[in-house]
Amino acid sequence: MPLRVKICGITNRIDAEAAIAAGADALGFILYDKSKRFIPIEAAMHIVETLPPFVQTVAVTVNAMREFTNLGWRKQLKTFNLAQLHGLESPVHVRAVSKYLPVIKVFPADQTATALEAYEVSAFMLDTPSKDHGGTGRIFDWNLAVEFKKRTRKPLILSGGLNPENVAKAVEIVHPYAVDVSSGVEASPGKKDHAKLRDFIQICKSL
Repeated sequence: MPLRVKICGITNRIDAEAAIAAGADALGFILYDKSKRFIPIEAAMHIVETLPPFVQTVAVTVNAMREFTNLGWRKQLKTFNLAQLHGLESPVHVRAVSKYLPVIKVFPADQTATALEAYEVSAFMLDTPSKDHGGTGRIFDWNLAVEFKKRTRKPLILSGGLNPENVAKAVEIVHPYAVDVSSGVEASPGKKDHAKLRDFIQICKSL
């Protein structure tokens, strides 16, 4: 099965188009206002509505229960293909969100839940532990991801500190369904380096 690539932290149309041209399978838009890569939902929707078909779009949130119970926000979220939940969301929270969008539940690699079957998700993601919920640019012990895969039949997305220099090794060890990158292909927070972007995706697609 070919490796999928998600480019996260998209904040502008130019970077979105560059990622798609390079072969990205999915784009992530961070709707968490404390992130360095935050984009207001209206701005994200404007970009999403201009994208070609067959590109998955992901609304990335952190503990956003209130937003998902707000009718206006729910209607806006339907613009996206998936929800990526990056906080301390419980199985009940995940189930509530999954009524509106398929869910990717993210865990810090050292704090994964014990009862994964309780989460109604399309996929799990492992990321480097961080109080900022991602975007650290640091890797974690990929053997934790190998062990995680043994506990679930759901697809695993590998994140955390990936870049063109280390992604091939990470994939060799973990064999994930997909990889997720943000800071590893940036010129600065929220602004992609298009050369790194192309290199990263080209490497992933050649594996």
